[in-house]
Amino acid sequence: MKRISSLVISAVLGSAITLGTWYFAIEKEQTTFKIEHVSESPVVGAAYTINKNGEILPLDFTEVAKDVMPAVVHIKSTQIQEVRTPQYHRQSDPFRDFFDDDIFKHFFGPQFEAPRQYNSPQQRGPQTRVGTGSGVIIDSDGYIVTNNHVISNADDIEVTLEDNRVFKAKVIGTDPSTDLALLQIKEKDLPYIAFENSDGVEVGEWVLAVGNPFNLNSTVTAGIVSAKGRNINILQDRSAIESFIQTDAAINPGNSGGALVNLKGGLVGINTAIASPTGAYAGYGFAVPANIVSKVVTDLQKYGMVQRGYLGLMIRNVDGNLAKEKDLDVTNGVYVDSIAASSAAGDAGVLEGDVIINIDQVEVKTTSKLLEIIGRHHPGDKVKIKVDRKGKELDFDVTLRNQDGKEKMHERDESDILDVLGIELEELDNKTKSKLGIDGGLKITKLNSGKIKKHTDIREGFIITKVDGKVFNQIDDFVKYLENKKGGVMVEGQYEDYPGVYYYAFGL
Repeated sequence: MKRISSLVISAVLGSAITLGTWYFAIEKEQTTFKIEHVSESPVVGAAYTINKNGEILPLDFTEVAKDVMPAVVHIKSTQIQEVRTPQYHRQSDPFRDFFDDDIFKHFFGPQFEAPRQYNSPQQRGPQTRVGTGSGVIIDSDGYIVTNNHVISNADDIEVTLEDNRVFKAKVIGTDPSTDLALLQIKEKDLPYIAFENSDGVEVGEWVLAVGNPFNLNSTVTAGIVSAKGRNINILQDRSAIESFIQTDAAINPGNSGGALVNLKGGLVGINTAIASPTGAYAGYGFAVPANIVSKVVTDLQKYGMVQRGYLGLMIRNVDGNLAKEKDLDVTNGVYVDSIAASSAAGDAGVLEGDVIINIDQVEVKTTSKLLEIIGRHHPGDKVKIKVDRKGKELDFDVTLRNQDGKEKMHERDESDILDVLGIELEELDNKTKSKLGIDGGLKITKLNSGKIKKHTDIREGFIITKVDGKVFNQIDDFVKYLENKKGGVMVEGQYEDYPGVYYYAFGL
């Protein structure tokens, strides 16, 4: 006689209901299973939302992800560093026994790259450092935007597309003040992501972060815009502009330089940083707004450097405590602490103690928002500033200036060679010339990323007296000479605080 038993099991998993029926029969110690699958899902595939423009957008990320992933690339940057060990040596006359091999090395070698006479480094051999990140194709001709920290000081940059094609990339320009860089690969007809107006992005809006975290290529995460205009003091640059879009979409190491897009697939920001006690995602990430990115990459492509306007003010945020201390009539805005010499805003009529509340009809509540708005303008651009002065609102038309206090753009040629070298120069005054007993020279006032910092040990304050044996007392002459220079360059000069003459060599 047959013994038949049946068991029906019903389970609820998430928002989908799955019904399964198992028929379990035993006959002559043999077992038979019949498994049935639900052919239709009882839930709706996608919900919809309406944005402020009345457009109906699906809350289904699949189509957006398909559109944007081909335009997000993986970047590998390789840096070759020389490992050096201290070596004691005696400073000698570099021209004595010039053709002796040891003296020749002394003349051209690393001994002359340090501003001290002793314990100068001796090269031991190269070491390779490899970093990875993401980038976004913004033009079909191969222009890619990424973070400056992803490719900073790289000797080799390799870009891998979503279809696994690999290209070498050229650096068009960098901007440490916004942590952005523009690259280009030699390829045409590439997929790219169009820029969105980031001023229109609202807190609570859905966004997707696309990148390559932990070398997991083409990763997409979703979240919302958590805040705007965030300043987290992460950029170590005196002209830093931090007005980040904050999001809770998961961003991890490797996402740097990747895309933050809205549900239409428009680029709203470049993912740059995370707030984390561990170095991995802990709830919040930060992206450079697309409007800043657009201005920076346009300048880098056109001028080779960022042309940024300045108000010439020292500012800070207004809060309840400051309003009480200064007896202000507002508790939001940007307080003018002091006014610099040749200040564009000061010359237009802005005074210490004013509170800036509006720029070009855009409300300004924080210094980060002010810096973002002004940072999107060039020297010579005009902006309208509204201030609160002891309860009275006043308007001022301000023509922005560059860092030198002039209403003009820098010439591309000059910026190009100085950016390549990574230096800022000033011509010597008569007092310094007299002190050092020299007729003239050019002082390095700042060292940035470039050939000189990478290939020599020159320090800030070094005074260039000769280049390839030629005397240069004016920056323009120095720039014109090196513009057409190819091959090795020998720089001769001295430091104010160290005795002796020093020689440094690098290649162009």
